[in-house]
Amino acid sequence: MSQSFDAVVIGAGIVGAACAYYLTRAGLRVAVAERGTVASGTTGAGEGNILISDKQPGPELELTRLSQRLWRELGDELGPEAELDPKGGLVVAAGPAELSGLEQFAASQAEAGVRAQAVPPAELPELEPHLARGLAGGVFYPEDMQVQPMMAAALLLRRAAERGAELRFRHEVTGLETAAGRVTGVRTSAGLLSTELVVNAAGTWAGEVAGLAGLPLPVLPRRGFIVVTEALPVLIRHKVYTADYVANVASGSAGLEVSTVIEGTASGTVLIGASRERVGFDRSSSLRIVGLLAAQAARLFPVLAQARAIRFYRGFRPYCPDHLPVIGADDRLAGLLHACGHEGAGVGLAPATGHLIAQLAAGQEPSLPVAPFSPARFAEAARA
Repeated sequence: MSQSFDAVVIGAGIVGAACAYYLTRAGLRVAVAERGTVASGTTGAGEGNILISDKQPGPELELTRLSQRLWRELGDELGPEAELDPKGGLVVAAGPAELSGLEQFAASQAEAGVRAQAVPPAELPELEPHLARGLAGGVFYPEDMQVQPMMAAALLLRRAAERGAELRFRHEVTGLETAAGRVTGVRTSAGLLSTELVVNAAGTWAGEVAGLAGLPLPVLPRRGFIVVTEALPVLIRHKVYTADYVANVASGSAGLEVSTVIEGTASGTVLIGASRERVGFDRSSSLRIVGLLAAQAARLFPVLAQARAIRFYRGFRPYCPDHLPVIGADDRLAGLLHACGHEGAGVGLAPATGHLIAQLAAGQEPSLPVAPFSPARFAEAARA
């Protein structure tokens, strides 16, 4: 039996949740189709980063600035359960060459309106008393934030449900119904959801969803590991990472890349990352990578050498070749919109993505130009 909706969102991660939230705010009757449960994909395997410190000037930085404004509004609405923490981020450099590159990067961001403060070596302990000595310096970004990603997704979906959204968990999408060049419905394992507007927010699996309609979309999995320590006293005050993290995020290499990213959580645990590698959907564990992450963390924060790691987890970031997300209408099939490909920035960029999708769905002028994020750019690149 078919049910009819104004829009169907595929995916109940943080991006899909934000899309459902903003679409229902715009007055649309929405269904969310998810083959698992809330945040059971990439969102549940992330750190909850809301970063501006790693964004170079350009479209993604502007998208980030919009999203940070929206996150601050959402923090008030979602309440303390979301654990939105405007803790700020500290990026550190081991030597003079790294520091020079970091300062140049920060200067380019500052010209685009980002708040960034140079931190000489002698002042690093004032921000992070347990940080290793001998570093060349750093840059502090007071606008960096963190959120509990699974709770944030659940709360956004709760707000959407309060406005009438229907949440269809354990409903695997098996196909898209089309007629006369436009979407007419979403087939799921539990039946047909009739609609003329579909939002592909399937994260790392968004390429597979597009493929159901015969449309190629180059969203690929990029595996990463995170180590979790036992609950500790407050040792780390900010999000702290090394300067090579920015280069690793922007890299197109399929091989393993490891940088040091450390932050505490409201529960007292410390999250340690970050690794990146393109190995398909290989879910196997790698104690070698886990050991590398732990060793690097202990070098940056020697106090962590005495801490006990209680677990690690891994997930897949939805990687696009040009490192920009895919947001907007697919001109190959009317009624299909994409909201995917954010790689490790999905949590941070979710509100802006949902906000823009809702504006496009309502026929409004988007708050930011969406052309840089259009799926059409891949076809243009192939023709070029």
